[in-house]
Amino acid sequence: MSFIVGSGLTRYGRHEGRTSLDLMTEAATGALADAALARQDIDGVLCGYSTTMPHLMLATVFAEHFGLHPRYAQCVQMGGATGLGLVMLAHHLVRSGAARRILVVAGENRMTGQSRDSVVQVLAQVGHPVYEVPLGASIPAYYGLVASRYMRAFGNSERDFAALAVLMRQHALRHEGAQFRTPITEEEVLASRPIATPLKLLDCCATADGACAVVVSAEPTGANAVRVLGAAQHHNAQHISAMDDLTQLGAGACTARALQSAGRKLADVEYAGIYDSFTITLTMLLEEIGLAPRGRAGQWAREGRFGREGAVPLNLHGGLLSYGHCGVAGAMAHLAEAHLQLTGRAGERQAPRAGLTLLHADGGVLSSHVSVVLEKA
Repeated sequence: MSFIVGSGLTRYGRHEGRTSLDLMTEAATGALADAALARQDIDGVLCGYSTTMPHLMLATVFAEHFGLHPRYAQCVQMGGATGLGLVMLAHHLVRSGAARRILVVAGENRMTGQSRDSVVQVLAQVGHPVYEVPLGASIPAYYGLVASRYMRAFGNSERDFAALAVLMRQHALRHEGAQFRTPITEEEVLASRPIATPLKLLDCCATADGACAVVVSAEPTGANAVRVLGAAQHHNAQHISAMDDLTQLGAGACTARALQSAGRKLADVEYAGIYDSFTITLTMLLEEIGLAPRGRAGQWAREGRFGREGAVPLNLHGGLLSYGHCGVAGAMAHLAEAHLQLTGRAGERQAPRAGLTLLHADGGVLSSHVSVVLEKA
């Protein structure tokens, strides 16, 4: 067993003149303060990657920058699943005794630190180097293909996708750190600029600058500890051209094993933080996990089942679609929000029942999955 004892989250959006290390420092400082710990209390550092600072040893670079001398340091690369993958690794490390208090930190100045074309080019390399990348596909193009296939299989409509974009924006309105805080309607989503059929501009997350950090500890120190009950991973084919079935991603199997390791069932989940790089991503994950029936995630969002007072409140900070996406730290914002919800500190976003929490993220093109289960300490 391990505990998340502190979290720190920056505002997501534009941070002119700030580097990845600057943003990571702000988030790490906040996480340590939240955990009531000093830098010398940290004996492990885990980092993700940064496309604007592609150093091969980012964990030790950050440790040097932040004034830490850890006995364990490592970088992990799992695309969008990296943040939860880091937490899963920290969970196992503190249980093994390799470290006692691990700072998990990620951040990137992806919005101001590189051009839009550079972002597109870097992310497109997720595709197969022989069968996909030479054809000019981008990340939205891959997800557009998946969305078309999914719509045919289960009858989801573009309006159903739009309902999820509207929901994430509604939630972001209550968080002052969100990148986007202007209300939107389903009609506005449907009328927004086409990106990759059937996906529109407002079906896609936007690039941001930002950072997030959490402290994972072997003991429930401080006043804000939540328990990590279980975690699991599932790795599908890396490339969509190699997938046998684009409607079975492994997300359901992954969350089932995480819940089993936690000794809980899906029916016990009272709050969810689910990866939402695109509305199709959120749709597919919700439905495969079992938080919504196939073809009905958008309808259930419209009916209020994922709202603050719904059956399973979802991404109450606004998710990647509205809080923002800055690489590895994008999905970690889901974790920071869950930490606040579980400790009753989410203010006007606070869900009336925020107990057992399920977090799920995917990396690549729905190829690598990580699920984490949390509960109040």
